[in-house]
Amino acid sequence: MHFFLTNHRNFAAEILQGYTKTKYSFKKVKSMKRIEAIIRKTKFEEVKEALLHSDIDWFEYHDVHGIGQSRQERIYRGVQYSTDVIERVAITIVCRDIIMQPTVNVILRVAHTGQVGDGRIFVSDVIDTWSIRTGEHGDTVLRDKK
Repeated sequence: MHFFLTNHRNFAAEILQGYTKTKYSFKKVKSMKRIEAIIRKTKFEEVKEALLHSDIDWFEYHDVHGIGQSRQERIYRGVQYSTDVIERVAITIVCRDIIMQPTVNVILRVAHTGQVGDGRIFVSDVIDTWSIRTGEHGDTVLRDKK
């Protein structure tokens, strides 16, 4: 009996994968992506403006520090400093799957300098999202509320 219940639960989980339970029924949740980009601080304003002009109406950003493989001592305005700690800006965007590639393309185009240390972009799946204010969930939370 236990074997049957274990298999039954796994089967139900496979059937319901990609669906979320609403008050009265199940609905298919459309695919959403989380884009995390780590870029040069000097490129942040350009990337920010480009994202805002490409229909991304909200994103999160914060200063981050990383340690690179290329470590050198440099002198800037008479002050010696090490390049092992790299200051960057991390940008996080949650968007519908359909606009993920155009958003990545904007970041790639604008943040590019051609030099080592331009940054990285990571894309991952988002299972679901909720609006705290309205209680809505799914990709409808990401729609423009203007």
